[in-house]
Amino acid sequence: MVRIKRGNVARRRRKKILKLAKGFRGAHSSLFRVAKQQVFKALKYSYVGRKQKKRNYRRLWITRINAGVRQYNINYSKFIYLLKKSNIGLNRKSLAQLIALDSVAFEKLISIIC
Repeated sequence: MVRIKRGNVARRRRKKILKLAKGFRGAHSSLFRVAKQQVFKALKYSYVGRKQKKRNYRRLWITRINAGVRQYNINYSKFIYLLKKSNIGLNRKSLAQLIALDSVAFEKLISIIC
């Protein structure tokens, strides 16, 4: 039986992994076995990170809304309750931007709610 050398296939597969490992420190970017492990770990962390980013931004928006609303002697949960009761459908992202960029409009929103 003829011996099959996997020249092109193996090289391409290894190059693909090493390309993803570019920028890693030490042997993690140059040695295939180590790089393969680090690339898999990095891809796993990046997947988890995309989920965590959404949570972190929501936490940030809630913190900003709470800080902005406390100037008017209302806490965050009371504010959200009053928004829902008034049928105002603004999400937390737009509320946080409203507080940061347009305080006059936010004051009008507070006066409508209360």
